[in-house]
Amino acid sequence: MKILVSGGAGFLGSNLAEKLASSGHDLILVDNLITGSEVNIKEIRNLSNVRFYKSNIIDFIDNFNEKLDQIYHLASPASPPKYMQFAYETMMANTIGTDKLCQYAIKTKARILFSSTSEIYGDPLVHPQNEKYFGNVNTLGVRSVYDEAKRFGETIISHHKRTQNLDCVIVRIFNTYGPKMDPYDGRVVSNFIRQNLQGSALTIYGEGLQTRSFCFVDDLIAGLVLAMNGQESGPINLGNPEEFTLLELAKIISKILETELQLKFEKILEDDPKKRKPDISLARDLLNWNPATPLEDGLIPTIEWIKSRL
Repeated sequence: MKILVSGGAGFLGSNLAEKLASSGHDLILVDNLITGSEVNIKEIRNLSNVRFYKSNIIDFIDNFNEKLDQIYHLASPASPPKYMQFAYETMMANTIGTDKLCQYAIKTKARILFSSTSEIYGDPLVHPQNEKYFGNVNTLGVRSVYDEAKRFGETIISHHKRTQNLDCVIVRIFNTYGPKMDPYDGRVVSNFIRQNLQGSALTIYGEGLQTRSFCFVDDLIAGLVLAMNGQESGPINLGNPEEFTLLELAKIISKILETELQLKFEKILEDDPKKRKPDISLARDLLNWNPATPLEDGLIPTIEWIKSRL
């Protein structure tokens, strides 16, 4: 198949690209590199079935004219510091970019996967979060440039499905970690590992009792491929339902690295969710998908990757 991956040099996009390239598909990777990196695709960059274009997805798709079978729309900064830094780009990729890719998918009869996020649930009043929950999101807050863009992206996908029979699936991705993470992306896993490796105190915002659920990237990518190759339109949660406080995560990373735990507490971030745990009943039932990697097992290769990037 001929497959387009927007955000193809990013954390998730590059891991997905490696999996798809190894299966022999004709890959077109598009990334403007504001948060992605060509280092992430160096192993596949020169393969005969892989093409890479440095561009934002809006400009690229306006000038592209090839038949596609599948489109994975992963283009967007995903960590709070990055999507706040690149707020406009984040909003455009998830709204205008989504609309243009939908129209292209309709024209070429491609199936499109939209990478939505657990952030559409905001600071949830329902726990764990299931796909029927509409969320508790501050539409005016600093995180809204990401949260609301993803929510509107889902609306765009759903509109085209209703009105033009778009072949699509929406997946809501929960916290994911693994090799190819940017050590400086501002996510809690990469922050804790980098700070630990550099001998710094680990930064905890608030009391560290917020919970997160961490899915290893290989498990997540397997879920994306199953969703793309299935018949469901979603939304479908993809994430690991095992829940940890940030303090527990800090202790686990320090234990693996055999370092003394040092913590630095700072003011909690605006609209920071207190709890995050996916209900993945739909993914289990519809996709036969279940994450298989325990947190400590996934952290070991993640630490090695971040160590190599530092």
